[in-house]
Amino acid sequence: MKIKVRVSHEEDTKYAFLICKKIEESAKIRGTGIAKKDPEYIKLIIIHGNAVIAFCDGKLAGFSYLETFQNEEFVVNSGLIVFPEFRKQGLAKIIKIEIFKLSRKKFPNSKIFSITTSNPVIKINTKLGFKPVSFSELTHSEEFWKGCRSCANFDILTRNQKKMCLCTGLLYNPSTDNNKKKDKNYLSTGDKIVLAYSGGLDTSYCLKYLIQEKYEVHTVIINTGGFKKDELDQIEKRALSIGSQSHKTIDAIEEYYQNCIKYLIFGNILKNNTYPLSASSERIFQAIKIAQYATYIQAKAIAHGSTGAGNDQIRFDIAFQIICPEKITLSPIREMKVSRKEEIEYLKNKGVSICWDQAKYSINKGIWGTSIGGKETLTSDHDFPEEAYPKKLKRKKSENLELEFEKGELVSVNQEKGKATKNIIKIEEIASEFAIGRGIHIGDTILGIKGRIAFEASAAIIIIKAHHLLEKHILTKWQLYWKEQLSNWYGMLLHEAQYLDPVMRDIEKFLKSTQERLTGTVDIILYPYRFHLVGIKSKFDLMTSSNMAAKYGEMNYAWTEEDVKGFTKIFSNQMKMYHNLKKKKND
Repeated sequence: MKIKVRVSHEEDTKYAFLICKKIEESAKIRGTGIAKKDPEYIKLIIIHGNAVIAFCDGKLAGFSYLETFQNEEFVVNSGLIVFPEFRKQGLAKIIKIEIFKLSRKKFPNSKIFSITTSNPVIKINTKLGFKPVSFSELTHSEEFWKGCRSCANFDILTRNQKKMCLCTGLLYNPSTDNNKKKDKNYLSTGDKIVLAYSGGLDTSYCLKYLIQEKYEVHTVIINTGGFKKDELDQIEKRALSIGSQSHKTIDAIEEYYQNCIKYLIFGNILKNNTYPLSASSERIFQAIKIAQYATYIQAKAIAHGSTGAGNDQIRFDIAFQIICPEKITLSPIREMKVSRKEEIEYLKNKGVSICWDQAKYSINKGIWGTSIGGKETLTSDHDFPEEAYPKKLKRKKSENLELEFEKGELVSVNQEKGKATKNIIKIEEIASEFAIGRGIHIGDTILGIKGRIAFEASAAIIIIKAHHLLEKHILTKWQLYWKEQLSNWYGMLLHEAQYLDPVMRDIEKFLKSTQERLTGTVDIILYPYRFHLVGIKSKFDLMTSSNMAAKYGEMNYAWTEEDVKGFTKIFSNQMKMYHNLKKKKND
């Protein structure tokens, strides 16, 4: 029998009526227990991920849920039910353990309690660290005790002024749990947490949630080129208004360029020949800087706002595990499977009302491009609408653009010298007004599922294509061939969160060595939505070298007709052998 026990989600609401019916039937048979529950209430519990559901061979087999009382001081584990046909399989124990784990994860500082007449349940709870207590040590919330009204023994409870009943009260108190003192992965009230904060919905939810859990939260944002000063100031203001103990903005643009973008240009890297790895390449550098900052301020844990369905969670987690393995990694949205709707509702209830529900698209901006997600990118057949792209078409008349490279690095734009990062920003400002660099990328995620995302990256696309054209004129055939192989691997490994593997440094050395003669200018014409590579000028151009042996399709200067005949005779030798043998075999 295949058993699966998991946290509930919205699709499970279809089971609410059946679960309530089974709980009521079981209580009648035992003669004790909370006999009735409203299916609509159980649906809400299921939607919020506050329940665990068990399946045996794909069939619904059991259930349990949690509720909070007294401002989350207490969490109760209730409604444990195993359907009759699936009993005596050890399923009750599995469900009980999973609902306890869920309670600890969602409410690590709350006291967890249970009341039961079942000896097996008492034994399970005792092994989990619960202690038998009088009812006076449990919640005083009237809402909880109202739930006992449907129990056959409610009169016993009321006669004893809620001090005792046939049920045994069991309490797990995290503050007196001896095991936590031995566990370095345990967080206590007041522990310091660094939260990777972008100012958006997900990270704002994480900030408020962690504060509500009574942790000392410090926010940090790593600027890899996607923010203006006023935007960064607004993000800091938002973090502090929600309750962050401190906020730090770390500028990593130059470091990001020197350690990554430079090699993406050297390698002409476009994922699936389409996407310049804009957000993919940023994340690892953001994660590294966050880990370093967490170490600097001596935080016990690092939190991020990733969901459980994307690549970024892997990039963050791997970097944290390598750079600061002693620190706990938290990702509340992933751990609790919180939906966007639930995040907005939670923040509104906590007094944080910002119009996130009006934003149709999630946007990630960086110096190397902007990625955009929305309802269209969750499908395979819908085009991405014009209005969803942040940059709009402003110029319709064509314009010339000249890029100059020295040893593979961009040193000037339209004959104005500048740092590479400044040149990238300048190209973006010019080319984005032509709405150049838009696209939709479809690729394989680290998790093995397909992903679809829109992007605009005018500077990245133009620079890569211009650089590649220059290389075609300057590098040898075999340099170009092997560069392409290793560049594809570099892009793949970077995307797959393998940046810290030493093989990446090895590939970077190779890429850098190929750029030794990569100096020259590239002329480009910009048009609305597209650009045209005109040509290049370089003293290292193998096409115009004074030692050039021939002009393709025109005239040769270094060989005779007989030389060519001899060359082709030898060059085709093995193919001739093969076909002669094949002919004899057929004869």
